[in-house]
Amino acid sequence: MHPFAYERATDMDQAVAVVAADPAASFLAGGTTQLDLMKDGVLRPDRLVDVSRLPLRGITAGESTLRVGALTSMEELAADPVVSRRLPLVREALLQGASVQLRNLATIGGNLLQRARCRYFRDPAVGACNKRAPGSGCAAITGIQRMHAVLGTSEHCIALHASDLAVPLTALDAIVHVQGANGPRSIPLTRFYLPPGDTPQLENVLDHGDLITAVDIPLLPQTARSHYLKVRDRASYEFALTSAGVALVIDDGTIEQARVALGGVGTVPWRARDAEEILRGAPADSATFHAAADAAVAGARPLPGTAFKVDLARRTLVRALETVAGARS
Repeated sequence: MHPFAYERATDMDQAVAVVAADPAASFLAGGTTQLDLMKDGVLRPDRLVDVSRLPLRGITAGESTLRVGALTSMEELAADPVVSRRLPLVREALLQGASVQLRNLATIGGNLLQRARCRYFRDPAVGACNKRAPGSGCAAITGIQRMHAVLGTSEHCIALHASDLAVPLTALDAIVHVQGANGPRSIPLTRFYLPPGDTPQLENVLDHGDLITAVDIPLLPQTARSHYLKVRDRASYEFALTSAGVALVIDDGTIEQARVALGGVGTVPWRARDAEEILRGAPADSATFHAAADAAVAGARPLPGTAFKVDLARRTLVRALETVAGARS
């Protein structure tokens, strides 16, 4: 591992100032992604600023929003009674997102910032990775593609966004609160992530030195039902082939409100707004669900190794919607 200096932050503003002033510095919290990438030689910071002792932990419930400190662990959020009662899709995504050991260490802020799980990005021996070395090419496009994206891709990158939690949070219009060198700001999660386009090395809108401090999660209506469905190769500790986070409010057989996001298929957590439009005001039946699923993947650009994901994503979304609605095909 590349040698680095370590310091423990005791003040948030000071920590932000230190990292913002040093291009070779990085924050360290749970470390479950940062340290892995450092061991692999993908990240080579000269300085790590440990923010894990800062007072950015805890969950506060308001009338319509749950505020979650960035250093709250995945396990703590999954165990929160308000999440269990009002946000089942968030709890399910958390519990399916990692092993118990990782959930007790990994933070909510860190989960949202986890890097791509692309094997070519994570192997420095592979020279062609535009995310790691802009302009070098994308080995995944001509390589093994099975765990890559079909939505939001570009000719420069097809790396998949791996976070389970980000999928339901995107569907719920969560807000990310950030402290930067120029002060605090709030960013809708739907505008937080950047598709690769011509700059795959840029994964989100954060500036160097920006620190996530909290996430606001809107609570679903009391009458809503929600579900996170994850399809994967094995039941334990595996990334999604496809996933769907859905929430519906149904009144007398008609869908009054709908929220839909997909995972395992996009370069960013994929908000399926076209599917939501089809669902709203429509009967909660199989025909509606299949039409919504078709709309959700209409813009897919599969390669030979990812072509199966298009139909799998459709079926995943239909099943999630049927589960929430209590319907049958």
